[in-house]
Amino acid sequence: MNFELTEEQNLIRETVRDFAEREIKPVAHDLDEKAEFSYDLTRKMGELGLFGMFLPEQYGGQELDTLSYIIAVEELARIDGSQAATLAAHNSLGIGPLYYYGTEEQKMKYLPQLCTGEALWGFGLTEPNAGSDSRGTKTMASLEKGEWSINGSKIFITNGSCDISIGSTVQAVTKIFESGKKEFTCIIVDKGVPGFKQVTMHGKMMWRASDTAELYFDDCMVPESNLLGKVGEGSHIMLSTLDNGRLSIGAMGLGCAQGAFELALQYSQERKQFGKPICKFQVNAFKLADMATKIELARNLLYKACWLKDNGKPFSKEAAMSKLYCSEIAREVADEAVQIHGGYGLMKDYDIERFYRDQRLLQIGEGTSEIQRLVISRQIGC
Repeated sequence: MNFELTEEQNLIRETVRDFAEREIKPVAHDLDEKAEFSYDLTRKMGELGLFGMFLPEQYGGQELDTLSYIIAVEELARIDGSQAATLAAHNSLGIGPLYYYGTEEQKMKYLPQLCTGEALWGFGLTEPNAGSDSRGTKTMASLEKGEWSINGSKIFITNGSCDISIGSTVQAVTKIFESGKKEFTCIIVDKGVPGFKQVTMHGKMMWRASDTAELYFDDCMVPESNLLGKVGEGSHIMLSTLDNGRLSIGAMGLGCAQGAFELALQYSQERKQFGKPICKFQVNAFKLADMATKIELARNLLYKACWLKDNGKPFSKEAAMSKLYCSEIAREVADEAVQIHGGYGLMKDYDIERFYRDQRLLQIGEGTSEIQRLVISRQIGC
């Protein structure tokens, strides 16, 4: 087994880490405090080639492997969850379905502009009453005279409402059978079409500098050609997209844990009590040792899942395990990091306070920890 990264993967880590330290870190606190989405940072991430990293060059991508992309997300999350969320959601949930299931015409229409950082795309799955149960979707779509008429709403859609969000892939019910079973279909909805409303959500605890939206469809009419994939394939498209998305959420958990650990380690080396740095007290030294061990385990699991995907092997189980374990480790490490900071860890002047808030969504978004355990249990034969 070779655990060494390639020269290219190491260069990506160094490049993205330098970018995050130099461009994101100085403004992360203020953007979080103001709950302000940064168009400037998004554009710069595009210029760095972080959007569409895994796409072929003909669509504007870099033709890189999955692990290279995951390393980029990890390095952004090490500094700021909001910017990592923008990147992860746009690549895995926004670009992913268009690339894997779109027609050649759809790919050429959307993907090149989605790789520049000048345009973002949403993933319209979650609804007020359809979270863990994605089949609880109530948004309806019917084909009328060569157009899809869509009615319903979506909620908690990352990259769904900022000025550069140019549309979303939407799951809708296109038929209800006599048995009550629903037929799900994915439809592309462009910004600005009649009946489509994008509303920014405010008052978030975490990822405050990312864009989160509610989407409303009121007799929203789009061309029949906006069908993504085939009629009835909606659930398959959405769930397979989440398989890929779990890797990026795992990367966010890993990066968050790494960043929180480094903050705790630095603080413990500088903070003195009873005449010596608090890292010299065994209780804190052992906390840090446990944190470092958990992070290493999380990284190995996540990178293995990426290796499986890059080598064309089944990876759904490992993706769910990675998402579960990395997000849970982010919680554990962030919690212990706050404990090491003591009272200062509860103050907004210290970055660990933001990390503690940001990690909380990781056990909820793109499949809760409970759902990941359900997926894993089914994979192992339970």
